[in-house]
Amino acid sequence: MAKREYDESDARIRPARSTRPRSKDRPDYSDALQALVTTVDRGRQTCITDDGTIITAMRARELGPKSVVVGDLVSVVGDVTGSEGSLARIVAVQERRNSLSRTVDDDAKVERTIVANIDQLVIVVAASNPEPRRGLIDRFLVCAFNEGITPILLITKNDLGAAPAFLLDYAHLGVQIIHTSIKTESRAKDVEMLRGILLGKTSVLVGHSGVG
Repeated sequence: MAKREYDESDARIRPARSTRPRSKDRPDYSDALQALVTTVDRGRQTCITDDGTIITAMRARELGPKSVVVGDLVSVVGDVTGSEGSLARIVAVQERRNSLSRTVDDDAKVERTIVANIDQLVIVVAASNPEPRRGLIDRFLVCAFNEGITPILLITKNDLGAAPAFLLDYAHLGVQIIHTSIKTESRAKDVEMLRGILLGKTSVLVGHSGVG
């Protein structure tokens, strides 16, 4: 086969890119509705407005990689009626006053924010079965104090026996301690006390499996 000679006419010339300038105008979303994120599930966020309307929304593209987590205060536009099948867009996330994060697994080095704008961290432990774990409680307390969150120690299953004495030591740190039981005469009183503490606050309950 004869060797072909190439010249300039064989070179492909790429069409020039459009020189039309991009518009720098961005929507101001002044009519956006403010809402609180209550659920995040597979790319969809459930939000509740001040008037109690429950909205399903998705994160707008202009937010970029910024995550949206439970507790976020957001601005939503689009279909904000909350009717079945409606879908709004989250176009802004207000600055978080605090947050809690965790790693995806024990070996991961990068933490992921899981909840934001918390008033109270309720650390739930059982008086027994399972036994309270001091190390776990201490880690929760460090997170709470570091983020400016009020910690509360909730001790359940007091009908099974007295809680370990070391749990009462946390009162010296200013931690409120609440005892509850489902099999004693104080059950109703315990529940009412807990309800009063949670009322009007954004609270996160954390604890080891089986303490509830």
